[in-house]
Amino acid sequence: MLDEGHRRQRRGTDVVIGFVECHGRPLTEHLMEGLEMVERRVVEYRGTRFEEMDLEATLARHPGVALVDGLAHTNVPGAGRNEKRWQDVMELLHAGIDVITTVNIQHLEGITDAVEEITNIPVRERVPDWVIRKADQIELVDSSPEQLRRRLLHGNVYPAEQIPFALNNYFGKDNLVALRELALRFLADESDVELLNYLRGRSSANRFETKERILVVVTAAPGTEAMIRRASRMATPYRDS
Repeated sequence: MLDEGHRRQRRGTDVVIGFVECHGRPLTEHLMEGLEMVERRVVEYRGTRFEEMDLEATLARHPGVALVDGLAHTNVPGAGRNEKRWQDVMELLHAGIDVITTVNIQHLEGITDAVEEITNIPVRERVPDWVIRKADQIELVDSSPEQLRRRLLHGNVYPAEQIPFALNNYFGKDNLVALRELALRFLADESDVELLNYLRGRSSANRFETKERILVVVTAAPGTEAMIRRASRMATPYRDS
């Protein structure tokens, strides 16, 4: 995201940082240099001070492009009118500000059930699939499990004291392999949507089938909600056909 911000700035675009979370990572802090940053909003909640994106200040600055990290983030109560950062991003878009943002694969609502089953960790912060589908472009930042684990060991993801726990739990190799497969499949689904829309635009008289049709049989048994969410995401390309 920051690399793209610098690239667009070099091309003459008015780029600002709406919010970037460094987590103490020197490389991230270095990449922020040279980019204007909107001052953060400081909020006190339950005796602790938090920093959040100042939506009003970013809207008032009205840049050409805003860089906003952590699309799934839940705002601290009192930080603004929106509960979720993706809602802040939608306001920026409605105001005519382009946004480049980031989101981890586990936070995509349509696949959180699979993520929870793989990792045995509940996913509390979720971004609706329709928000992701509004993006003009989705770029998968792919990394092999081995490479990601090396980044952890080098301190490029978490502080040193959190590394052993992370490597032995969420960032276990089996988990990373499965999560990477989910990310690749999600992006493939989005590519299918783009292909179908392109083909429809070329010929309205013909029908183009790029996947099987979806049939879901549900009962009152537990787990039905997860099936419906999964089927809804799979069936998205066919809703207008």
